[in-house]
Amino acid sequence: MAQKKQTSRPVIYNRRAKHDYQIIETFDAGLELKGPEVKSIRTGTASLAESFGKIDKGEVFLYNMYIAPYPNSRDVLDSRRKRKLLLHNREIAKIVAALSQKGLALVPLRVYFRRNWAKVEIALGKGKREFDKRQDIKRRESEREIHRYK
Repeated sequence: MAQKKQTSRPVIYNRRAKHDYQIIETFDAGLELKGPEVKSIRTGTASLAESFGKIDKGEVFLYNMYIAPYPNSRDVLDSRRKRKLLLHNREIAKIVAALSQKGLALVPLRVYFRRNWAKVEIALGKGKREFDKRQDIKRRESEREIHRYK
């Protein structure tokens, strides 16, 4: 029996996350979705821009993630509804303890599929100031110059 090739290629990135936040720690979480939402994500019609994670009654939720309605679906779902993140209790406890500190946020980095299950990579991030962003841009440009002349 031939094994299927497992691909975990990312489907959706949050490009602004690493620009706006200093990433401290990352977690992989399952994403609780309805059937048409999974199909829509597979086609790439979703966005993590302006989305964020939040703790509500001991559970972690992802707010404001946009998933376009699947065209052939009969179900009418809110495209920006809150979606539950599936994590272990010890991971939730770690996130709750970290979010109690001032200045930390729960930011989604990417959505991908692993063994046909939708996963989201979330991170604890500390907001960067404008000065830090400019400093990162200068560092990246200098690294590009170095690699260009090698």
